[in-house]
Amino acid sequence: MTARPLAVVGASAAGLAAAEALRRLGWRGPLTLIGDEPHLPYDRPPLSKQLLHGTWEPERLLLRGKDQLDALALDLRLGTRATGLDAATRTLTLDNGETLACAGVIIATGVAARTLPGAEGLTGVHTLRTLDDALALRARLTGTGHRLVIVGNGVLGCEAAAVARELGHDVTLVGVEPIPMAAAVGAEIGELLAEEHRAHGVTLHTAAVAGFDASGGAVTGVRLANGGPPGNGGVAAGGAGTGGSTRLPADTVLLAIGSTPAVGWLGDDPALDTSDGLRCDAYCAAAPGIYAAGDVARWEHPVHGRPVRFEHRMNASEQGMAAARNLLAELAAADAAGSAFADAFEGAPPERRPFAPVPYFWSDQYAVKLQAYGLTTGADRVETTVLDRAGRRAVALYGRDGHAVGVLAAGLPPRQVRGLRAVIAAPVPWEEARERVRAATAAG
Repeated sequence: MTARPLAVVGASAAGLAAAEALRRLGWRGPLTLIGDEPHLPYDRPPLSKQLLHGTWEPERLLLRGKDQLDALALDLRLGTRATGLDAATRTLTLDNGETLACAGVIIATGVAARTLPGAEGLTGVHTLRTLDDALALRARLTGTGHRLVIVGNGVLGCEAAAVARELGHDVTLVGVEPIPMAAAVGAEIGELLAEEHRAHGVTLHTAAVAGFDASGGAVTGVRLANGGPPGNGGVAAGGAGTGGSTRLPADTVLLAIGSTPAVGWLGDDPALDTSDGLRCDAYCAAAPGIYAAGDVARWEHPVHGRPVRFEHRMNASEQGMAAARNLLAELAAADAAGSAFADAFEGAPPERRPFAPVPYFWSDQYAVKLQAYGLTTGADRVETTVLDRAGRRAVALYGRDGHAVGVLAAGLPPRQVRGLRAVIAAPVPWEEARERVRAATAAG
């Protein structure tokens, strides 16, 4: 009996990790990898850093070369979108009308960049999510002296602002929150970053965007709602000011206002929960034979006891491998007769295990490197110790319900950063974690 294929939807870091793990764990049957971009799988973090800066070219972002992908014996469908999934039958529909009946599906479709009303079709307005996005923005910023307005002061906006200033452009960073990256790292670390951006000549505004000005189809400015001259932290939208709007001249605008999980193609299948990503159990299973990994997956973290979704690179690869392992374990258990699955599988089936990572993310801005472990968002308590303000060296501890759940280091050497990971590998009482952080950062 010929086995039905396994399909991975999303030729991303998570999708590639899943496909490689399926082969490594023993799947010898048909394996389809579907990606909506025409490019071979590539790494996304360098898009807003080395690629945008021009120090790397696209070839350096490739996660695997063509020969390495050929060795996986994939049915590789690049430039192809999945447009539907019948969860009950595990049948995919593709944008060319083809249907693909699968033994199992791993969804790794990631997220899509948000945009703003009035931005569509305007020359000079960009988002930054894909390789083509990054190359288009890089081409737009050729030369020096461009007037760039970045809308969104989260991680992506801050990283892009740092690169653009290093390239010699006039940069204004606009956010609805008064402190950059505060939602991700807390107010005190965010203020350290704000100081660094100001020191490099970035202008910071706190305001909502009211619209865009254009001439001949090209952007010429960004209008801020109830704006005014930037001060210490900017002017909050809706706050006291001129009562009108402030216009920021711009020949280039980057919209870095977050993203939405790419789940629209799944429709309204009652078997799937697509609120804030694809909801999964602790094993990354969204439904029988349907798994998810990477930015799109919102799964029950067995340590933290609540559903979480991470848009971070390390999680993507780790979760892709976990989803592959648990899918194969499920299929092996379901194939009591030992027919199709046994014919397509080599070796002993893997054990099904909950996915319980210690989340990790990093961000590079100028000479400042941030590294964080655990959960830094949604904390009800944050304690920041600034070790060297001028050097932007600091450590922050994040707590929830009396336990430490996350830790962040700015500008610390690798040895100290590694020591911090152990502090929050599992939630520990707040006071115990404080002492361990002090010990980990005492030297150096």
